Amino acid sequence: MTLKTLKLAPKQPREKAYRTRGSADIMKPTLGGLVGKYALLFGVLAIMVFPFLWQMSTSFKGAGENIYDFPPTLIPEQPTLSNYAEVFRTIPVLDYAMHSLLVGVGTVITNVLFATLGGYAMGTMKFRFKWIILAIFFSTLLLPGEVTLTSQYLTIKSLGLANTLWGVFLPGAIGAINVLLMMAACRMIPPDTLDAATIDGANTMQRLRHIVWPNIRGMVSVVALFSFIGAWDDFLWPLVVLSDPANYTLTVGMQYLNSSFAANPRVIAAGTMIALVPIILLFAALQKQFFRGVEEGSVKG
Repeated sequence: MTLKTLKLAPKQPREKAYRTRGSADIMKPTLGGLVGKYALLFGVLAIMVFPFLWQMSTSFKGAGENIYDFPPTLIPEQPTLSNYAEVFRTIPVLDYAMHSLLVGVGTVITNVLFATLGGYAMGTMKFRFKWIILAIFFSTLLLPGEVTLTSQYLTIKSLGLANTLWGVFLPGAIGAINVLLMMAACRMIPPDTLDAATIDGANTMQRLRHIVWPNIRGMVSVVALFSFIGAWDDFLWPLVVLSDPANYTLTVGMQYLNSSFAANPRVIAAGTMIALVPIILLFAALQKQFFRGVEEGSVKG
């Protein structure tokens, strides 16, 4: 017994030193790894950001500048705002933007409200056929929107909502993916916390207000941002539903920037930049809550 102890004693420090040295090697990145990581990050950044910068640069270029140079020049030689003025002369930008804003705000409100209620029920309550309902939610994500386009239009037409903003808004009032996101956020709340509130006499609305809502606000901002971007950028569905140009949303109204004889890419680029402004402002206002919603996974005391 003593001999075995003497033989094993020297090995323990070696194993400890080996584990420490190995963990340090894993945690400390090599020079090649750092170079490769940052090269990959800059490559992805260039692929994602360069088209936006090129489009913005094109919107400020005058008629005498060649926008098809290679390599492209991002700084206009003769910057001008005439392309933006042409957009406002061609289409009623403010009216169309107001229509898009109404649809977007309504979509955000209904998605946040109904997704929170549905996510709370799916994530914290027990009831019959729960997994069947969950399977139906997942199955709707497998179908592209174009598959149900005809049935949606016939439904909206039968309700008398064709060629109205209500018809544009109604199919996007609730999204299955938003319900699933809220369900995942609600499942992060310990059941013991909700049970304790129930024992104390709290009803469903009180639990939602005082326990659930403070812990899912980050995910709510994610749902709100995605819902607004989806409603603001939607082109196909408003194009199908709306027939009167007076009711067009901004994305559909932008098609008038394409002339019947020729298209001016500088004016189209300016219209694109105008349509991006609300999304950029909204993301700038909600970025903290957005990233908190992506990363949240615990209940705050």
